[in-house]
Amino acid sequence: MNSLQGKTAIVTGASRSNGIGTAICLALAEAGADIFFTHWIPFDETAGNGLEREWPEKLKGKLLQMGVRASHMEADLENDLTPGRIIDAVRESLGTPHILINNATYCAPSNFRTLDTAILDKHYNVNNRGTLMLSVEFAKAFEKAYPVRGEGRIIHLVSGGPDPDNLAYIATKGALKAITPPLATGLAPLGITVNSVDPGPTDSGWIDEDLAKTFLPMFPMGRLGLPEDAAKLIRFLASGESQWVTGQIIESNGGFLGK
Repeated sequence: MNSLQGKTAIVTGASRSNGIGTAICLALAEAGADIFFTHWIPFDETAGNGLEREWPEKLKGKLLQMGVRASHMEADLENDLTPGRIIDAVRESLGTPHILINNATYCAPSNFRTLDTAILDKHYNVNNRGTLMLSVEFAKAFEKAYPVRGEGRIIHLVSGGPDPDNLAYIATKGALKAITPPLATGLAPLGITVNSVDPGPTDSGWIDEDLAKTFLPMFPMGRLGLPEDAAKLIRFLASGESQWVTGQIIESNGGFLGK
């Protein structure tokens, strides 16, 4: 079970107890990885799925109880300086990171009537610019630490589908899918794999009773997706067993029929 012993993982967007980010942190820690996670309270206060102000410290405590090292920080990926600050903070507290899970996201409703440049730019700044520049800073730090060849991982959380009320979100998540193969090719000589995971609709706090009734018939396995479902796949992709898997966009959604 300690397949990630001696590895350090960054997980962005772990701010709530029932979120995918938290599930990923716990799954990677269970496999032995030290965890550095980020969160951004202002988003959860205004547009997220609920604010749990004390959760970062509680999560850190849980991780420490699991026998791994853990640290965290507030991180606004819309700020150009944030990617470098994250990498610096990880190196200072836990050492060179081996794994980067790009889970943090910005999402606000937008359809063809409401979409404007401000909404689109906000999504792009976090979901694309911030995420990609964090990936680049991660790769540079990794190359410096392992100039011959190491074993690194970058995993994006992505989304898709024909939802007409989430145009900006789906467009920017689609851009992450598009960058996955070429980034994987560019980083392969360093020993870094790059993959994207699309978990489909996941019950992480945003699915109310009405949405649950709508979604449930679309899951042939008879239940909604859970944060732990995504975390289990990401734990595999972060492990040494996945070294030959790179440049892939993987749907892990229980056979969800609502494409």
